Amino acid sequence: MERPLRICFVAYRGNMRCGGQGVYLWFLARELARMGHTVDVLVGPPYPDPMPFARDVERLPNQHFWEKWFLGGGAKLMPRPNPLRIFEPLNFYELAASWMGFLPEPFAFSVRAFRAVAAKLAGGARYDVVHDVQCLGWGVLGIRALGLPVVTTVHHPLSVDRRASFARDRNLTEAIGTMQFYPVGMQAAVARRIDRVFTSSAASARDLERDFRVEPSRLHMVANGVDTELFRPDAGVARDPHEILCIGRASDPNKGIRTLIEALALLPDAVRLTLVDDDAAENPARQRAAELGCADRLRLVGRVATEELLALYRRAALVVVPSRHEGFGLPAAEAMACGTPVVAAAAGALPEVVGTGGGGILVEPQSPEALAKGIAQLLEQPAARAELGARGRRGVEAAYAWPRVALATAAVYAELVAERRGRPARITTSASPGSLRARASSA
Repeated sequence: MERPLRICFVAYRGNMRCGGQGVYLWFLARELARMGHTVDVLVGPPYPDPMPFARDVERLPNQHFWEKWFLGGGAKLMPRPNPLRIFEPLNFYELAASWMGFLPEPFAFSVRAFRAVAAKLAGGARYDVVHDVQCLGWGVLGIRALGLPVVTTVHHPLSVDRRASFARDRNLTEAIGTMQFYPVGMQAAVARRIDRVFTSSAASARDLERDFRVEPSRLHMVANGVDTELFRPDAGVARDPHEILCIGRASDPNKGIRTLIEALALLPDAVRLTLVDDDAAENPARQRAAELGCADRLRLVGRVATEELLALYRRAALVVVPSRHEGFGLPAAEAMACGTPVVAAAAGALPEVVGTGGGGILVEPQSPEALAKGIAQLLEQPAARAELGARGRRGVEAAYAWPRVALATAAVYAELVAERRGRPARITTSASPGSLRARASSA
């Protein structure tokens, strides 16, 4: 390996249970540290699990204004213990933007991250590359203006989420709210101006080219990783031949949960669905199952700890991924890593992931009949399920294990650093440009 790199991650949400970006941040940072690189992390709430492999983890707080506003607002909005902090510029911006229906989090975090990086550079820190994890706020361009190479990871462009929101809007007022909420213009502009853009599939690359107009030459397809040390089969766990498993939010139309519930109603009464999603009474999956008369065969388990998720993967006869769109499809990859066969919609990146892993079958998207048929066929063939499970495990180990993903990511870092070698970070210090360059090369 060439000289170890000094990498700074910036991620506006870091917790692994708040979405794929938290999983990506934690495991990629761990693997790069294992390779000998130095990793610092600037991260917003909800914060990640402990990261003992990182040299430094700096938490950049916010007041959760947009979340509090949508949950009821009122007195809960005031910062505690000092309400006057609401008049700090970024806090006031977040409050005002939330009140007007915008998502302020990416921009506000990016400015906080810019300030934190500038302070670290002024204090003597040196970085070879800054890796933004799907924030793409204007402050990321500020970090690049300091003279630092900047890359970003976009699992899928925010325009995909905006289209899904438009699909569920019931009137013009809701459609206007959708248009306001998503900062697509900012993210697209930032993505076009930074040095490299990582994405996890050819499907996402096409979305980025079309929606964000990112030049293909700056796109690098480096798949998401799977912790194959953790997600692995366990011969001691008996498979339930009638249980199917799905991980996805019923409130997100992209996840296709409504299609799965309608497929469940078409399947034999012995088939039961476990859904890892909010178990509230008003969950749309629960409501649709009640309408179709199959609520007694649906089990909602809420958000589960990793150990319970592993047990669910290992016990299920198969995992269903009925999504209308996926930038990668982590549940499909995790299921195959656990030796569990997959039935997935042929949409987004799922054909790539299931095809590469080799541990599942694809069905027509948004078709309850096609989904029910695919599930029934596999449930009726235990030998085929076992063969697909073994093949999927081998395929995921070969293509998606984190060491392989981190190695490919570090290769892009090295390419970028080589291009920009000799350009010191531009930050006001008492050192001359020449001594800055010397310190960067000798550190």
